[in-house]
Amino acid sequence: MPFVSSQVPAAIILLAAGLLACFLGYRLFRWLLAIYGFVGGAYLTSLFVEALEPWAATATIVGGGLAGALLLLIVYLAGLAMLGAGLGALAVSLFWTPQNGDPETWIVVVACLVGAIAAVSLQRYVIIVSTAFGGAWTALVGGLALGGNAEATAAATGDVWQVYPMAPANGQVPFAIGWFGLGLLAAWIQLRATSSARACRKVGGN
Repeated sequence: MPFVSSQVPAAIILLAAGLLACFLGYRLFRWLLAIYGFVGGAYLTSLFVEALEPWAATATIVGGGLAGALLLLIVYLAGLAMLGAGLGALAVSLFWTPQNGDPETWIVVVACLVGAIAAVSLQRYVIIVSTAFGGAWTALVGGLALGGNAEATAAATGDVWQVYPMAPANGQVPFAIGWFGLGLLAAWIQLRATSSARACRKVGGN
């Protein structure tokens, strides 16, 4: 798949946003929620504006994005629970694949509930881990897309099913290793940074 110039901005945005989320996700989590809410709201709105004029469709999509960002900022804990639910579903797809195809629906539902409860109870750690690995994935996709990788280019333009873990690991082992390695490094850096900040606040309080 040729990497045309129109895809370069998307790849750069993915790389920059991924690195920010990867290493500063905990500190910027509310901003990240707003960004993801804007993207989600804009995407959902774009599904219903085909019959509108271009200017009206653009205004409607921007309005939907702003509404999505505001909604996630207002329902902060709900957004965190949704994040945990997503991590639970991802864990099922990563670590348990039955022989007859997709996992049972009830298993995915239970994993989502456990992930949501854990996310609300252990906010700091869940935010750090999710932003570290989510940012690492995004940054790698953006970087590889800039380099012309076909699967990453497809993911950068919306077809995320071409890249691990949405796609099988066969043929994408280097990507999987790089993702886990960068995610672990980023999570460790965020944990160290937030622990140091908490220690400094305690010392200052005393």
